Amino acid sequence: MRPMGQRDAQLPVVDVGDLTEVVGRIFEDLDRVRPSDRRLPPGIFTPALDAFETDGAVEIAVDLPGTAPDDLRVLISGNVVIVAGGKRPPLPEERSRASFHQVERDFGRFARAIRLTGAFMVAEATAIISNGELRVRIPRIEERRGRDVVVPIRRQ
Repeated sequence: MRPMGQRDAQLPVVDVGDLTEVVGRIFEDLDRVRPSDRRLPPGIFTPALDAFETDGAVEIAVDLPGTAPDDLRVLISGNVVIVAGGKRPPLPEERSRASFHQVERDFGRFARAIRLTGAFMVAEATAIISNGELRVRIPRIEERRGRDVVVPIRRQ
């Protein structure tokens, strides 16, 4: 992993308000996937997110314990990665039988956007959710500017 430095500062989180239409379509798609009794709650929360560079890729790690893959979408649009979805509360019957002493967990919809700088192989991006963490990896295209390139000469 590359140590914190100037390159890391080039991965700003984007204001999702700039992408309202795209995020709205993602939420509509998510609502179609699940039956109406389990729709995403309307509340909005902000899961913790890290965006960092390794030698060959940019990686985004998002804390999403208890979130199913069907409740998530990762979209790369231009130079922006959008991670959107929702964390569902427990089933209503589970909560109705409970007497809460403390409530701290957030549920609802979320959308996070990270602007990328540089060239990436978007078609080779991967997203894996494991142990409550969504990990998105986007391989970097090797920088070729400033390098000498030997061009072979052929006979005709």
